Amino acid sequence: MTKKIAVLGSVNVDTTYHVARFPQPGETLSALDKSSAPGGKGANQAVAAARSGAAVAFIGMVGEDNEGKFMREALQEDGIDTRFLKNDPRHGTGSAIITLDANGQNDIMVYAGANFGMDADLLKGTEALFDDCDFLIAQFETPQAITAAAFKLAKEHGVTTILNPAPAKEILPELLAVTDVVIPNESESEVLTGIKVDSEEAMLKTAAYFKEQGVKNLLITLGSRGVFYCTPHGHGMVPAFKVKAVDTTAAGDTFIGALASQLTTDLANVAEALVYAQRASSLTVQQMGAMPSIPTAAKVKAALAEK
Repeated sequence: MTKKIAVLGSVNVDTTYHVARFPQPGETLSALDKSSAPGGKGANQAVAAARSGAAVAFIGMVGEDNEGKFMREALQEDGIDTRFLKNDPRHGTGSAIITLDANGQNDIMVYAGANFGMDADLLKGTEALFDDCDFLIAQFETPQAITAAAFKLAKEHGVTTILNPAPAKEILPELLAVTDVVIPNESESEVLTGIKVDSEEAMLKTAAYFKEQGVKNLLITLGSRGVFYCTPHGHGMVPAFKVKAVDTTAAGDTFIGALASQLTTDLANVAEALVYAQRASSLTVQQMGAMPSIPTAAKVKAALAEK
């Protein structure tokens, strides 16, 4: 059955500088190459879900500029409903500058632009969307207050809410109260809770922390160690697929979008869905760029059949 997913999130045009190594403070390096591609955590997650077979609608903002037109068209190319991708007359489209080294590691600087121009008007008309929706996904490259309002509205319509708290910052209590699933990576988890996730005991303690805040389901992505999950159905680890990374940009976004495309709203099939999401992410890191590297369902299933 096709999942119906709404993504509230960021839209960025990514510019990547390819370098042999990261510069030291005050040092100037020559870039080996430069490339641009559509990206942003929200857009990447929406595309990942769409390419894995979900019906996806996007809620967000772009500037009234060429980059905004470019991003709208990029989402539409993947069949994503952009009726709720609004134009911001005050700010330019979000952008990100990515430095990528020879080992496939990156650092990223983000200009929020229109992504932080959101206000409550953005949610007008979304009630009909949430009436026929399985999941609403959001991240932290857009205002938390708007996310909290969207999650509250979605919960009123029986939608399961997924929060990717990246980049990590203090989470509004009212947002946690309407979050069903929280998915940080290991460093984000430590920033949010103060608990270093270096053992199963620590991960269960982290799950208990979020449960006290009202979030019943926790997934922590642990890079090469895999993914830890804790839900009312149980807890465990799903190992990562070992591959040679070329570019880790959008690996986490691919994971979240692909996961939502396979997950049941009660998370009863979480272990199975995590294997699919891990495989999708492992394919992303073997290609260059953010959105261009996100695989289709056919590629993920073919890769799963190879193991």
